[in-house]
Amino acid sequence: MNSAPEERQLGEYRLKELLAESALSKTWLAEQISVSRRVLVDELRHDRADQKDAFLADVRAMAAVDHPLVSSIYEAVSEPGLCFYAHELLPGTTLAARESAHAPLGPARLAHVLRRVSEAQLQYEALGQATAPMGLRAIYLDDHGVVRLKNLAIAGHRPPEQSERDIVHLGNALVPLVATDQPGATRMLTVFSWMRGEALDAPITWGQIRDFCMQIDHQLADPLSSLTPTQAAFHSRKKQPVALIAIATTAVLFAIAVLAIQMRPPRKPAPPRAVLPVAVTVAAGKYPTPDGIEETLPAFRISANEVTIGQYAEFLQILDTLAKDNRQHTFDPANQAPEKSSHEPENWAALFAAAKANATWLDQSVTLDSPVIGVDWWDAAAYAEWKKARLPTQEEWFAALTYKGTKPATIPPGPWVPVTALSSDHTAAGLIGMAGSVSEWTGKPATNPANPLGDRLWVLIGGSYLKPGSNALSREWTGNRSLHRADIGFRLVFEAE
Repeated sequence: MNSAPEERQLGEYRLKELLAESALSKTWLAEQISVSRRVLVDELRHDRADQKDAFLADVRAMAAVDHPLVSSIYEAVSEPGLCFYAHELLPGTTLAARESAHAPLGPARLAHVLRRVSEAQLQYEALGQATAPMGLRAIYLDDHGVVRLKNLAIAGHRPPEQSERDIVHLGNALVPLVATDQPGATRMLTVFSWMRGEALDAPITWGQIRDFCMQIDHQLADPLSSLTPTQAAFHSRKKQPVALIAIATTAVLFAIAVLAIQMRPPRKPAPPRAVLPVAVTVAAGKYPTPDGIEETLPAFRISANEVTIGQYAEFLQILDTLAKDNRQHTFDPANQAPEKSSHEPENWAALFAAAKANATWLDQSVTLDSPVIGVDWWDAAAYAEWKKARLPTQEEWFAALTYKGTKPATIPPGPWVPVTALSSDHTAAGLIGMAGSVSEWTGKPATNPANPLGDRLWVLIGGSYLKPGSNALSREWTGNRSLHRADIGFRLVFEAE
């Protein structure tokens, strides 16, 4: 739209182009100078300074949403005469743009998109988070099929009718995007009719939409499967109660999974285990912190890599042995949540089986040397206790990142790969996976600069393979130490020798 006059600068953001303007704010395309990346900056209009509190309340609501599909909030600044926040510039184009360009999607791709939208909406529901209306402008799709969503969180509690409202709206809005000449079109149009409430006794839920889309995705990916329902069968199902539909969907998915297992070719044997890199010693001294100041730190050693699946499996074996003497809580952190009864990560059985077989998990190749994921803070702290170590503070982690002159912005993010694999995601001191791979738990709570008056929260630091645009400077704050995701792991700090 309009270039920024004389390239204005807000904090460390150089404004490039005015993209949109509303009665409340202006949205700029900008460059974050310290890391040379393009971001979006929303600036509160000077003539709406009386709305600052409401503006910041919405920013805090967005910052509290932690989901790999939802755009990230980087920073918020509120000073006299200045109020803005920076957030992620999502890749790809919106579904609204595709509709305007008359560029429909194949049913399989559309099922995948709607499944991802459902997963993000389930997160909003779990948080009880109010959101702005969900529409096609909030859904981004890139050339590789990656789906990302605009952060729609707003201040306030989620009203009971919010999900039903968004489901009905998308049930109408997505219809023009169906490529009607491709297999599966009728099935997608049927799901959209259910979303609009047609022929159902009760409103359909985001969880049910996710399951239906998963089923369609599997069916269209395997056109030879005898389990693919006919058009007539799919239409007749819509007249049944929603609960029966969900049961039937589960049965079909299970049958597909069994068939896939039976037809799967034998796995290749896992390659010989490689030697993991040794811990890196960081000398005592004064180091920059993530918040732009300097802090003097004593010497320490830090793991060169995130803890691996194989290493974590050894820990669980020790706990199983201790459990025979009712000592399975030997390494539990102080004040561990009472409901926390096990240190087994989420979906551990499936993840560990895939790693042992050198197979795939969540469409990712995985071995015993891949970083462990699905761990919460309590799991990470317990493992550290077993190793006579601890989790790093964010200051120690950042000092290790910059040790020996590494510039964080120069480290290219890497995927979730075995820590023994060749990767460009390493520092001058030999630390692996700081800019990509998985985000990592740290040992102490800290203040979020986006909410300087808020509570001190637990910090996840480093890039994530599930969050495009994240890197070695990325941080998340959470008040929930029981949080676990498929992109969260950890590394250890030891006393200096």
